[in-house]
Amino acid sequence: MGTDEQKMTRAGVRWGSVAWITVAALALYVGFRTMPTGTNLHHMDFQVSGANALEMCDPANPQFIPVVAVRSPVRMELRPQGGAEPSAGRETRWVLTLATSGGKPIGPVDLLTVHTRKLHLMLVDPTLRDYQHLHPEPGERPGEWVFSHTPELGGVYRVFADFTPAATARGLYSFAEYTAAGEEGGQWRAPALGEDVERAGHVLRLDSEKGALKAGAPGSLAFSIRAKDGAPVPMEPVMGAYVHTTAFDEARSGFAHLHPRAEEAGASASPDFKRPNFAFDVMIPRAGRYVVWAQFSVGGREWFQPFEVNVEG
Repeated sequence: MGTDEQKMTRAGVRWGSVAWITVAALALYVGFRTMPTGTNLHHMDFQVSGANALEMCDPANPQFIPVVAVRSPVRMELRPQGGAEPSAGRETRWVLTLATSGGKPIGPVDLLTVHTRKLHLMLVDPTLRDYQHLHPEPGERPGEWVFSHTPELGGVYRVFADFTPAATARGLYSFAEYTAAGEEGGQWRAPALGEDVERAGHVLRLDSEKGALKAGAPGSLAFSIRAKDGAPVPMEPVMGAYVHTTAFDEARSGFAHLHPRAEEAGASASPDFKRPNFAFDVMIPRAGRYVVWAQFSVGGREWFQPFEVNVEG
């Protein structure tokens, strides 16, 4: 066999090996994609075509999500059990329904567990004065979830849902509303950014790490807590983190659900309990007044503390 023929033979063998490796890799990929995951939903079930659609979000890129202004691929509906009329100060049992835009029900098997729960609800009144974070449990029918809520005030409550489909492993959101009878909250102001708040022998504070927050620019917040007598602060994790913060704008057009920076980086988020301090990265797209709620647990009791934050243009 001549030299040219030998070269052609070796080249053919190499290209044949590449082809076989490519085919094997493709078969392996398809095999993994078709392995049963427990859910009958697929990636395309969570796609919305056209403009103004809500894209799936990267949890490592904390930002304000404009849930109301965009179309979500998930439909969310609320109805009170027994037709009860919601009112301030009275508990109402709710049935929440989640379904894809194509009408497929979304149940527990279709969602990943994120921060110890399948489904997170953020409920807030028109004044941002009453905020509650709840976790529905599976209902009787596919796609149904049940939870109880006691509104502190009257008015139109907005209910934001935060969840991660198993088919995409990316965060998604939806919202619904209901009206509670009773007196609304009216004008109020939360403690300002950089102001000390005293509660049960502790001092709470929310600061900006890099000066004033600017619209459309990366920013960071720092939440700290200390005991007035200098003792260690008996904090316990809530949903897998020592502190959660949730930011709402005055129009309640969406929210930012933030977790400590160390946790997002995959590092240990355990604080120095003598003076716990937690940093949160965030990007707010528009200027205006925001209320940031810090959620944490001290001595076995869960606390919610609001702070006023003004984002500059």
